[in-house]
Amino acid sequence: MLPTTAESNNNTAGNGQFGSLLRKRKNNKLILFIILGVIVLCGIGIGVYFVIGNNKKIPDKKENVNEEVKEEKKVTIIDVDSDTRPYAVMINCHNGALPQAGLDKAYMVYELMVEGGITRMMALFKDTEVDKIGSVRSARTQYLDYVYENDAIYGHAGGAADALSRIASEGINDVDVDGQYGFRDTSLDRAWEHKLFTSTKLLGEGTNNRKYRTTTETKSLLKYSAEEIDLSKLDVSSIANNVSIKYSDYRTSNYTYDSENKVYLRSMNGTKNVDLVTGEQYKVKNIIIYGVNYSNYCDHGYCAYQKIDNVGSGDGYYVSGGYSIPITWNKSGKNDKTIYKIKSNGEELVVNDGNTYIQIYPTSGNLSIN
Repeated sequence: MLPTTAESNNNTAGNGQFGSLLRKRKNNKLILFIILGVIVLCGIGIGVYFVIGNNKKIPDKKENVNEEVKEEKKVTIIDVDSDTRPYAVMINCHNGALPQAGLDKAYMVYELMVEGGITRMMALFKDTEVDKIGSVRSARTQYLDYVYENDAIYGHAGGAADALSRIASEGINDVDVDGQYGFRDTSLDRAWEHKLFTSTKLLGEGTNNRKYRTTTETKSLLKYSAEEIDLSKLDVSSIANNVSIKYSDYRTSNYTYDSENKVYLRSMNGTKNVDLVTGEQYKVKNIIIYGVNYSNYCDHGYCAYQKIDNVGSGDGYYVSGGYSIPITWNKSGKNDKTIYKIKSNGEELVVNDGNTYIQIYPTSGNLSIN
């Protein structure tokens, strides 16, 4: 039976109302989802804000927000990254040649014994200008081993025959300053042989004229600490306010600690070792001391020249800041670097920022540290 018109109209109206209701429910769900999405997004945003906000440091009014970052402290005695070859210059220590000049500008100084029981120094200069160095003395073969370990250009005035022979045969880069690369200070009241001086400028001219290599891969023999090393904190350290190194009956090198300036004041045979130009007593930050066997040898009928047993290993001392510690030294060959280590732990020695004197005395001599 077909529905009547009234029933059909009623059904159509009912269907329309039902569809409208469905559409309203769908719209309500969509609105609900949108609202929930907005709430979630707001929650995430608030969470991120608090996390970032809590990690931010609120500057204290007492703090300087523009405080500069402190620069890392650097070694000043030399540029440890420089590849410049140093000059190694023979320095006269004869009593008649005192005072000396330029040692206050040297970053490292070796002192060894020569004939007659006296000593000579070999001073190293790098990346610095020094107008007066000396007085300059002649070459000796035992110093050439230390020219090698620093890959230095050797400054001297003549030399013993065997030393000059070795310089020539081994191709050691040298500048003889007894001529155009040196000058005599005739104003000094001393013997002619004690009046010869040179400068880094003249040594540079000799180097350039001979076309020597001016750069090196041997940047530094020693390792330096930019921060002060306090040896007193080591269990193996001993007080070292006074150091006396007796090479022979004719030469003793002395050091007295200046606690105010944290350096050692140098003397020779009890007399202050002062600079000719400045008049000031030489100051030393680090002292490395060890003994080796010295023996005489003959050259052209002269039998007082010295040779040293410096290949091998042995014990010594490192002195700085009023204290000393036992160390070891090792040199594998004449031309090899000397390696210094702390005896108690075998670690390679690191020295304080400052100049270093290396005292290589004969085992027949005497060492006193107190």
